[in-house]
Amino acid sequence: MSLSDEERRTIVQREMKKAYETFEEIGILAAANRWSGAASRLYYAVFHAVNALFINDGLQAVRHNGSHTLFSLHYIKTGKLPTEYGRFYNQLQTLREKSEYNSFFDATQQDVEEAQLPARQLIDAIARIVAYE
Repeated sequence: MSLSDEERRTIVQREMKKAYETFEEIGILAAANRWSGAASRLYYAVFHAVNALFINDGLQAVRHNGSHTLFSLHYIKTGKLPTEYGRFYNQLQTLREKSEYNSFFDATQQDVEEAQLPARQLIDAIARIVAYE
């Protein structure tokens, strides 16, 4: 991806804004007991933050699985972020996929509540790395 520093910075800031806005949507869905929707928003909040990280560092993932691979290679295996964030990001993807594509699965309040704090911590860790304002 060939971007000027200014373009890169703008996109990073927009992705982080989207990450935090998407995270806020979890509360709205939770208040309506829409746990599968809230689980999906958890994943996408983190996904936008991870995209900001990639853009910040000149990386690009084509698909969701590619995002997980790049995240692991460039941030988890290098020690830039703790190992548990890699596992957690994968767990969120699994929860999202089950919530969205399996009509016999419904995410629960417990699923969402247990994932909220680590999701916010990961988003905040990425915000520090990319100097989100």
